[in-house]
Amino acid sequence: MDTPQSAARQTRPDITLAVCRGACRLMRQSGRSVLRELPLPDGRRADIMAIAGSGELTIVEVKSSIEDWRVDQKWPDYLAWCDLLYFAVPVDFPQSLIAEEVGLIVADAYGAEILRHPPRRPVAAVRRKALLVDCARLASERLARLEDPEFIDFV
Repeated sequence: MDTPQSAARQTRPDITLAVCRGACRLMRQSGRSVLRELPLPDGRRADIMAIAGSGELTIVEVKSSIEDWRVDQKWPDYLAWCDLLYFAVPVDFPQSLIAEEVGLIVADAYGAEILRHPPRRPVAAVRRKALLVDCARLASERLARLEDPEFIDFV
């Protein structure tokens, strides 16, 4: 019988996956639809894009360790592509490292909790529409690949 890995023995990819799973569950519980690994028009990639029924766009960036946080200090670039920006981190992450101007989520593989809400920075209507279209197309293509192993991207 397999036993769960202790937190001390988990690898960074394991921690990232667990935090991402918990953060996605939280976003879905709040009524948002979730897309993972969303390419953004500026070349960055959002770990989680969560879309509310109102069209509100939330990006959640997952940081699994201090090293992960330190090597990726381009987080202000995400502010142009969402109404709300959160960082999701494991329970043992030093929360004081996360900038006060973004939201903070603590997560594990089973769920998550928002510890700090970010200020809302509305995305321009034209940019919102373009992002929503991009999200819809990506979700449709991902579904097509699941349904058809011989899927060909014609675009």
